[in-house]
Amino acid sequence: MAVVEHAVAPAPQAPHPVDVRPPWRRLVPLSLQHLLVAYAGMATMPLLVGTALHLPEDRIRLLISANLLVSGVATVLQSLGLKWFGARLPIVMGSTFTAITPAILIGQQHGLAAVFGATVVSGLVTLAVAPWFGRCLHLFPPLVTGTVIAVIGFSLVPSAAGLVAGHETAGSGGRGLALAAGTVLLVVLAPPALARFSVLLAMAAGTAAALPLGLFDGSGVTDARLVTAPDPTVFGAPTFVVPAIAAMLVVQLVNMVESVGDTLAVGQIVGRGDDAPTVVRALRADGAATVLSGALASFPIVTFGQSVGLVSVTRVKSRHVVALSGASMVVLAFVPVLGAAVAAVPGPVLGGVSLVMFGTVGAVGLRILARADLTEPRNLLTVALAFALGMIPVGAPDFYAPLPSHLRTVLDSGIAVTGIVAFLLNLLFHHTGAARHPKETAR
Repeated sequence: MAVVEHAVAPAPQAPHPVDVRPPWRRLVPLSLQHLLVAYAGMATMPLLVGTALHLPEDRIRLLISANLLVSGVATVLQSLGLKWFGARLPIVMGSTFTAITPAILIGQQHGLAAVFGATVVSGLVTLAVAPWFGRCLHLFPPLVTGTVIAVIGFSLVPSAAGLVAGHETAGSGGRGLALAAGTVLLVVLAPPALARFSVLLAMAAGTAAALPLGLFDGSGVTDARLVTAPDPTVFGAPTFVVPAIAAMLVVQLVNMVESVGDTLAVGQIVGRGDDAPTVVRALRADGAATVLSGALASFPIVTFGQSVGLVSVTRVKSRHVVALSGASMVVLAFVPVLGAAVAAVPGPVLGGVSLVMFGTVGAVGLRILARADLTEPRNLLTVALAFALGMIPVGAPDFYAPLPSHLRTVLDSGIAVTGIVAFLLNLLFHHTGAARHPKETAR
């Protein structure tokens, strides 16, 4: 009697954690964490530029709304993806601090319309060169990307400290410092069961503690308009000025190196996407978002290092969490009163959380850097010079003040200097004639 064998169907493969959408009861608060951590950075760029250019408050608010709108759209595109665009990773997008000084200098000399025109062109160039970056990914080994990410994190620590120090006065008695320290402890000491919500819970508890300390100011909520709409027409159509475009292209080159590093870092944290095709899609999303940003009166868009830190701390890998935070940014762009409520989080609380986030970004960079062979003297020299030169603008902001503005556009950004130095030294030591072993050279 013949025995009939029945084929056993393979068990369905479980989806990758990046693709899992948590239930709404967890999805909403988890996305709120990303929104709260990123909001200060998104508001800071347009606020600093607008203030330096002496814009009236209503124009600055328009810049912030436009930035939120574009950042939200870019975050959704980057996390969910569309055809050849988007890394499909939990990455928040926002305007880059690297462009602050160039945007101010260009605005002072040629007007904001020239800033927006240069932003459009830099986005188009990013779209064009994204495939080339993918093919040249070997030129961005852990030696380069780890150094850049580490400096991104550590160079932002002073801005986090500034959020805390800004609430300290002669008679404050250190209340802001105490509140910031308490917030940090809440993040660090969160029990494992609440680790994924540690940042949100710390911010909520810190804000509640700020009330009796007199460190909470909710006046911005009552003063904010209920509904508005970003209006790029008030700044005029983008203009295309060659010196402005040249300066912004240099900034965008640094932004691309930063995006490559952040994308690879997130990919390694979540266990997917640290490859050339993902980097190319991420850069295409950067480019498309930057084009849109310039057209809507905002600034170059790049991956937010804070998201690297938050994903690393909470271990929440779902890209749907970040996508919802991006959608929330779009809502905030049209409902200023909600944005004012988010902005009401006290500076010491946000500063305490930011210290953890930025420090974590730096630590992630060091972890990536550890994959490089630092027993090799030339690698060690690369890291040493990139760190040393990159931290000069952080510790001495006026160090390059005597130099012409077109040089300061690059040199005043520690991230830019680090990226350029690390890239060029790696190229010199490992991809040219100088790459030969010293013993071989001596023969």
